[in-house]
This record gives sequence, structure tokens and C-alpha cells, in this order.
Amino acid sequence: MKNNIFGYLFFIFIIGIMAFAIYKVNYSETEQEVNNVVEGTSTTLITKKGTKLTLGISEFDTINPIITKNKQVQNISSLLFESLVNISSDGKVYANLAKEWETTDNLTYIIRLQGGIKWSDGTYFSSSDVQYTINRLKEADKSSVYKDNVKNVREVDIIDNTTLRVILSKAVPFYEYYLNFPILSSKYYGDEDFWNTEKNKDPITTGRFEISDVTTNTITLQKNKNWWNIEEEDSIIETININLYSSLAELYNAFKLGSLDIIATTNKNYQDYIGKIGYNVTETEGRNFVFLALNTKSKLLSDVNIRRVIKNAINNDEIVSKIYDNSYSVANFPVSAKNYLVNYTNKNNLNIGEIESKLKENGWLMVKGQWRKIIDYKATYLELNLVVKKDSKRKDVANYLREFFGNQGIMINVIQVSNDEYKKYLENKNYDLILCEATESITPDLTSYFGENNLANFENGETKEIMKYIDNITDENELKSKFQKLYDINDNEVPYIGIARNKMYIITNSYLSAKIDARWYNIFYNFKDWYTS
Repeated sequence: MKNNIFGYLFFIFIIGIMAFAIYKVNYSETEQEVNNVVEGTSTTLITKKGTKLTLGISEFDTINPIITKNKQVQNISSLLFESLVNISSDGKVYANLAKEWETTDNLTYIIRLQGGIKWSDGTYFSSSDVQYTINRLKEADKSSVYKDNVKNVREVDIIDNTTLRVILSKAVPFYEYYLNFPILSSKYYGDEDFWNTEKNKDPITTGRFEISDVTTNTITLQKNKNWWNIEEEDSIIETININLYSSLAELYNAFKLGSLDIIATTNKNYQDYIGKIGYNVTETEGRNFVFLALNTKSKLLSDVNIRRVIKNAINNDEIVSKIYDNSYSVANFPVSAKNYLVNYTNKNNLNIGEIESKLKENGWLMVKGQWRKIIDYKATYLELNLVVKKDSKRKDVANYLREFFGNQGIMINVIQVSNDEYKKYLENKNYDLILCEATESITPDLTSYFGENNLANFENGETKEIMKYIDNITDENELKSKFQKLYDINDNEVPYIGIARNKMYIITNSYLSAKIDARWYNIFYNFKDWYTS
């Protein structure tokens, strides 16, 4: 009987162990399923960084950056081809393929190149490539965007594989900025007809990407594994597909349909083509600067107080909104407020109260709606001639100024002239005011504004001294100090009145993650951190 009891107890014990084991197995499986669900949920919350980017080019001509006339190609080429120097988003020049440069007489530059740099085909980059590219650019017609970079180069001598001597025909202020042109391989092109060779379909590169495939409708770029800077600037994006379109309208439609990740345009009516949703827009400054030059030698404008009155009568905000329909933004100075050399904020110049007080302080009286003063025993009205090109948008600005100034008692006679006549006015400076639109240079050179024979006939001992030595200043803080002084002098003495600068729009689809810090000369800053989702 006792043996039977022990047998039953043993049987119950075994059954208990088995039940516990089954429970643990089921519990573990359930726990694992829960963990899997949690882990799966966690994974879905982490955005996978896409490595492919899609760009577009309309009316494609060639991928060769010094032959192309296409702005979209010029933008994209910065991902393929490299220059001796680069320009940062705040306007600083810094070494790239060039390691360093120096000049002793403003005519001769010694340029030392980075060593060990390879082209995408594995051959080495050398001085011969720089010499070859400069010579091709000098042969180029005026349509090459980089021709002006070398127009004053008289001679290029190779000292060794990584050193060149560039001799200029005349001194060029801040010439190092002009070294920002793409370099092409002399070995790759050899004795080929550079302008017409089939090799222009897929030239080798030194940049972060290389051309891996070319078809009728697409160009494919892959990471350049030979890129010398890949360790520091390696990008998340590994492949770029470039779709080619026959027209800009076709490109816009492709973006609207989600086939492109990013486009850049100066067309303020982009919404008419791509709609209003599904993308992000970043506005940046273009390179067209609209301003008034005041002839400081003319009878009335030789008086700085009159120049200040004219400045106070400029309603930048209204010109931007009414005349340019907000495709331009207010701009006060030739050097952008985003440039590291100056510290200022663009503002509206209009100050009606100052107009009246300044004129009364200086002996002017309002007579029958016009300001008048006795000068040299004669009654003189505040009347000025304004020259403007008749076939430009600026004529609308000029007519607006005539009406607005007239309401303030200042007479403006608008003289609309042809392009040739306009050039003669600039040459002879026989105007009171001239309305200009300058295309901003890659350099911060202000010679046309403050140098000899400048547009405003402006003479100032301090600006003359600054302009004499500014190009030789190597200390960054001192250089900033001189440019800030030029800004302050212009703000106070008013030889020029900045009005507006055109806008550029960088439009990205909502699934592109990118910190856009674009400028007209480069839209791909911070590219290493870009990715798609």
C-alpha cells in the first residue's frame, strides 16, 4: 500500500514537471512573439535612409561642364567635377584640388596642388590637367560660363606635377576666386577634338561621383571610389539617376508626379506647373542686383543731403511687391548680407519724415507741391534726370519712382534709352541717376562701385585707400573690417542705393531629407547628409 502511495506521488511529481515545462515553453514563445512585435514596431519607426537620388535636366546638351550652356548641368556638375578652389555658402574661398597658392606682384600666381589625387579611372591628377583645362577655356566661345575665369590669363607654366605658375595680363582683384572652374583630364582627352569628341558623353571625374552609364534618356552616377575626400565627406546617397527631358514643362511635370527629388528655378510661377502640395521650397538670393547710381559730381547730387533724401524716398518693399511681384527681395548692398565679409540686414529705405526735415534743414521750401531753393541767386527746383534701359523691367521701376518721388515734391525725368545709348551714358556719366542691374560676380570685388572711374563718380579718401590695398589683405578679420567700412560709407554717403536682388527657388519633394543652404553658384551644400525616404 505504501509503495502504491509513493508511486502515485512520483507520478503526480512527473506530471507537474511536465506541465511547468510546457508552461515555460509557451511563455518563452509568447514573450519572443511580443519582443518580435515590439522590435518590429521599433524598426518601422526608424526611417530607412534611401541611397538613391533622382535629378532632371531639360534641353540637355552635354555633361561637359565647360562646354554646356545648360544651368541644370552646371548645377549637377559640382557633384562630378572639381575645381582648384571652392566657395563656401557664406562666400569664403578655400582650397580644394589646389593645396595652396601665393602671389607676390598680383600678376603671377604659384599654385600647388594636392598630391595623390586620382581620376575616377585610376590615373593621377596633375598640373597638366589644369593647364589643359585653362587652354580649352581660353578657346571657348563667350557662351561658356567659365570663360571669364581665365580671360586675363596670359600664360600657364608647369613647374612640376603638382605645381603651376599662372601669369595674368593684368591685375585682377581677388583672382583666387576665379580658380573656381571645373578641371578636366588632359590624358583622357589626349589629342581628341575637345569640342566634338564622343568622350564628352562620359568624361572621367575627380569628384564624389562618376558617370557609370549613359543612355538616350538617362545618365547614371555612382560614388567615385577613388575620390580623395571620401573618408571625410562620404555621402549617404550612392546612386544618382539623371532623367533627361525635352522641355522645362516636361521636367516640371515629372517633379509634380514624384519622379524627381529636387529642382532649382528662378521662375516665381513654379506653382502653375507643379501644384501647391507635396514639396518644400527654400528661397535664396539670385545674382541680379538692382540699384541706383547717384552721380556725386552732378549739380544737385554733389550735396550728400540730397543723396540721403533720395535714399529716404526709395520704398524697396513696394517696388519688390508691385513691380517685381515678389520675385525679387529687398537688397541694400552689392555684397550679399549672407557673405561673411559684411554684417548688415536688408531693410526698406523709405522714411517720409526724414525727406521733409532734411530738405527744410538745408534751405529747401515746398512751393506749389515742389521743393525749391535759391542757389546762386536762382530759384532751383529739386529735379533730376533718371536714365534707364527702355527694354528692361527696370523701366517699370523708373516710372514708379517718377510717380512716387513726384508725390514727395521731387521731379524725376525718366530718360529711356537703347542698350547702346545706355552704355554711352555709363561711359560718359552724363546723368544724375542711372538705374542699373548688375550680375553678381563670384568674387567680392567692388572696383566698379568704389574704384577709379566708378559709376557714381564717387571720391572719398578712405574708400580710395581701402580699394588700393584691399586685395593684398590676408588677415580675415582685417578684410571683414574693410568691407564693413565700405558698407558703412555707402550707407552714410549714399553714392549707391540698393533696391532689390532676384530670388532663386530650391524645391524638394517631401521624401527628400536635405538641409538646403543653396547659393546661386552651388545648390548642393551639406550633400553628404542628404537621403531619400
